[in-house]
Amino acid sequence: MRLRLRSPRQLAKTLLAVARREPEEVAEYLDANIEEWEALAEAAPGDAADVLEQLEEDDAARLLSELEPVDAAEVLEEIAPELAAELIEHVPLGDLAAALNEMPGEAAADLIDELDEDIQEDVFAAMTDEAEQGVRNLLVYPSDSAGGLMTTEIAALPLGLTTGEAIERIRQLHDEYEDLSYVYVVNDHNQLQGVLSFRDLVFKRPGSPLADVMVADPVVVTTHTDREQVADLCQRYHLFGIPVTDQDGILLGMVTTDAVIEAVQDEATEDFAAAVGAGVKETVYSDVTESFRMRAPWLVLNLFLALVVAFVIERQTGLISREPVLAALMPVIALLGGNGGNQSLAVMIRSLATDDVPRARVPGILARQAGVGLLNGLLLAVVAAGLTYLLLGTEVFQSSSEPSTVAVVVAVAALANLVIATVSGAAIPLLLRRLGQDPALASSIFVTLITDVVGFGGFLLVAGLLL
Repeated sequence: MRLRLRSPRQLAKTLLAVARREPEEVAEYLDANIEEWEALAEAAPGDAADVLEQLEEDDAARLLSELEPVDAAEVLEEIAPELAAELIEHVPLGDLAAALNEMPGEAAADLIDELDEDIQEDVFAAMTDEAEQGVRNLLVYPSDSAGGLMTTEIAALPLGLTTGEAIERIRQLHDEYEDLSYVYVVNDHNQLQGVLSFRDLVFKRPGSPLADVMVADPVVVTTHTDREQVADLCQRYHLFGIPVTDQDGILLGMVTTDAVIEAVQDEATEDFAAAVGAGVKETVYSDVTESFRMRAPWLVLNLFLALVVAFVIERQTGLISREPVLAALMPVIALLGGNGGNQSLAVMIRSLATDDVPRARVPGILARQAGVGLLNGLLLAVVAAGLTYLLLGTEVFQSSSEPSTVAVVVAVAALANLVIATVSGAAIPLLLRRLGQDPALASSIFVTLITDVVGFGGFLLVAGLLL
């Protein structure tokens, strides 16, 4: 493979396209052109990370080891932690530790947290004492808390400075910190007092005290504040970052916008996984036994709930034997209800995730969902009844009963199941929230139970009354 490209980004675009088809060819090219690989990693670490993600782990680890620690650190930051953890197990320990030493503490903590405990200790032993301590300090906080999201590399100034002194100090801080979106003001005990407004700082007289310029009592969170609340505060007050303190108000770090965005994405994916009974922390790279432990309990529960549906059907075997076409039509009713219930469930979980469901509005919301279910039920009842009548009339389906009567049974069952399913899809997450549980927790399993029981049982009940 020969490439004649003018810029690292052009190289990355071409390599990525080829790597998706022939990853071995890209690995061989980069091994033979290390200078290009180093230039790419230095100029565009995100693009370099995209290329590495397409390669075999051994090849990716070898190329990562060829980079300077600073460049390797920037590339690792751009790779998802769970995927990076798979990759770095193939990187020599010395090279890995050198890269981790150069990474921001929160990024290194996210990566090391994905490793097995025995590997973590080996990595810590190879890191510098300062870097190791910084990571250990962050790992004590839950990953879904403000402490787990924060960066400790923040700019802070003492309260006693004047505005002129503060401007000079900020010039010095610019060389030390990449992100100066906010500069915080602390007292002698490092307790947060305020945040600086650069606009007010520039236009204030140089001898004015810093207390006259700062925004006192800024929005703040503690280390154990849940990431959902952090994201909500940033959105509500249009913040680019939010300071993190301990219970005594001592400034410890800041949650940046990037961390908030990642937290929102993680929360959304966890809600989706929880709704279907998968592990909220599970990824495609999770250990087999770990995935088994997270999924198995819900599958067992699903089995017991399915037996409830089987029991309902078994009670009506006589009716099914007398009219076999019912066995073919039952799943149709259950499927319609299942789809309607899951639609309502998805809308409700999304609204709960953005805190858009005040308790005072719950009755109105449920009434609105019932209306949606009624309208959808009426439409599908008419369509389903018409198709059933047509199929029975053309003898595609065989029935000993009048086609019109079977069509009425289908219509009534479809209408009832869609109304009940739509309301259930909205009500179950609300009920879980009322009980203090995660609203997404296996909600889909319970909605499926209700729609199946009503779909099968309700259909057979209506059929028993009318046929």
